[in-house]
Amino acid sequence: MTETLQSADIARIQRIIPHRYPFLLVDKVVDIDGYASGKGIKNVTMNEPHFQGHFPGKPIMPGVTIIEAMAQTAGVIVGAALGLEDKNALIYFMSIEKAKFRRMVVPGDVLEMQVETLRGKPGAKMWKFGGKATIGGELACEAEFMAMLDLPADAAEA
Repeated sequence: MTETLQSADIARIQRIIPHRYPFLLVDKVVDIDGYASGKGIKNVTMNEPHFQGHFPGKPIMPGVTIIEAMAQTAGVIVGAALGLEDKNALIYFMSIEKAKFRRMVVPGDVLEMQVETLRGKPGAKMWKFGGKATIGGELACEAEFMAMLDLPADAAEA
């Protein structure tokens, strides 16, 4: 969509989306092509709180957190493209469809989430995305999901 691809390190991510530890599930977003697509990267580590109970002795990243990581990636893509840093934007899940899990995600994995916008444009409140999460090129999860972009009134006017 654009000629120059953007990226977002952890500092920029935190300026775009409101999530914080322990629920910030993306470490970096690269190859941001306008609001069309981008790739999130999550370094999966044993010290994440969900591994205490999912499952003791066999830590596996819950599928819902993989989808949440893809959704956070989508939020960063849209936020970076629309210049939403420091605008206090919120993005709410509306639906998850066609979710499939193909491989376990465990501590030590590097989760790469390729996310593309299926429907949505600047000024829209409703957005639809498709995502695929892979580890070393092997498919771990895929899903389509919808979200609503909620901007404070002063941010929408800016």
